[in-house]
Amino acid sequence: MSLDSVTHSVDEAVSGFFEPIAKWLGEVVFYTVPVGGTDLPLIVAWLVVAGLVFTGWFGFVQLRKFKLAVDVVRGRYDEKGSTGEVNHFQALTAAVSGTVGLGNIAGVAVAVSIGGPGATFWMILCGLLGMATKFVEVTLGVKYREVHPDGTVSGGPMHYLPKGLTERFGKNGKTLGKVLAVLASFLILFFGLFGGNLFQVNQSYAQLVSVTGGEDGALGSSAGALFFGILIAALVGIVLLGGIRSIANVTSRLVPAMAGIYIVACLIVILVNITAVPDAVASIVEGAFNPEGVAGGVLGALIIGFKRAAFSNEAGLGSAPIAHSAVKTKHPASEGLVALLEPFIDTVVVCTMTALTIVIANPASWGEARAGEDIGGVTITSDAFETVLPWFPYILTVAVLLFAVSTVLTWGYYGLKSWTYLFGRSRASEVTYKVVYTVFAVAGSLLTLQTLIDMADAFLFTLAVINIIGLYLLAPVVKRELASFLEFVRARNAGEDTGNGDDDQKPVKTTV
Repeated sequence: MSLDSVTHSVDEAVSGFFEPIAKWLGEVVFYTVPVGGTDLPLIVAWLVVAGLVFTGWFGFVQLRKFKLAVDVVRGRYDEKGSTGEVNHFQALTAAVSGTVGLGNIAGVAVAVSIGGPGATFWMILCGLLGMATKFVEVTLGVKYREVHPDGTVSGGPMHYLPKGLTERFGKNGKTLGKVLAVLASFLILFFGLFGGNLFQVNQSYAQLVSVTGGEDGALGSSAGALFFGILIAALVGIVLLGGIRSIANVTSRLVPAMAGIYIVACLIVILVNITAVPDAVASIVEGAFNPEGVAGGVLGALIIGFKRAAFSNEAGLGSAPIAHSAVKTKHPASEGLVALLEPFIDTVVVCTMTALTIVIANPASWGEARAGEDIGGVTITSDAFETVLPWFPYILTVAVLLFAVSTVLTWGYYGLKSWTYLFGRSRASEVTYKVVYTVFAVAGSLLTLQTLIDMADAFLFTLAVINIIGLYLLAPVVKRELASFLEFVRARNAGEDTGNGDDDQKPVKTTV
């Protein structure tokens, strides 16, 4: 029996068994209600409302403290002797690598096809709101992280939900927190294996095959797929063995590289069509409030924009606090401020650049998709670049591979923290997880298992329900932590001795 027939049989068997479960779960988690002639997924409304609440609760922290956040990333407020494993910049790039990916390339194209150019405006707004949610969850992640005897750190909803709720509500909070923590760990683990690993490897392999001659090319065979899977698995396994320090060292180089390649390509298309920029911007703004040919009108464009942004930046899902918790800091809110830059980079910058490139280039495939034809999002984005850069599919392939590898690494770390919370931190337990995770990377190039990936998406957004309930209950803790950090910043700027043993550092003038 050939490898092709084996993998096809596995795909069919898995899909046949899990498809009814995945369908039911998707209908529950992504339940929609008709609003203004279109369908609104309640989970998206849940995420957006959280962004609105936290934006108001913390007085537009994402705007008022943006400059301070940048200063923290640059190391202006680092303290000697801080507990943690990585610096602020490395923690940020590790977390960004888990969100910046195919959603920024393909998902945005889908948004401007269904919701028109105006969906871009609403994506940006949702990204700005998500910055406040990310600030809250990451501050809690650092506040309630667990520092192990060997100096490594574990954090995330599986830690701040039980600890925080116990601290605030006593025995009742402890019981609720433990139940939510176990559920959160399981949901993160499942998505990490299928959505954060298998799917990323599968899609990057598909893109690589498409630019190397298709199924008749060098990598189109089962042997080529197996070789690619083993290569990715080996790279991921080696980096995972080094822990978050190793992952952060890789992502701190990969993330700027992949973002740089992609944004430069976008700028080239925009500059070549510079005279079309004013009209493109006008169509985005006008399309946000007066869209043509969009189901549900303004509300339809808004829902599509919010949906794609929420799926892209993962604000409120509880995943990013796992990476950010490893940061070296004595002030949890300092990393919360750093984290609010994450949705800005992912949605406000990268997603907007993709949308603007498509609107300006106006490729034929985009028009066909808006007319109702079934055209893949990656194809539309690639065609937009190809109007100026005929060789862009090769550059896109490099970007996709970088996006995929960094995402697989980051979700490998997220999954490890969930696994060890559920099954213990013994060496045997960690090695077992890493073997399982690398095997999934190999399977990603051979199998699709789309049904399990659909389930993983549903699980991930179920996590948002659990996580945001905890964020509401623990928001007063975040407010105290922010006040504490701002007091530290004022003292540092005034040249006072903050007791951190770092008096030789010159004061930095920052508006707080």
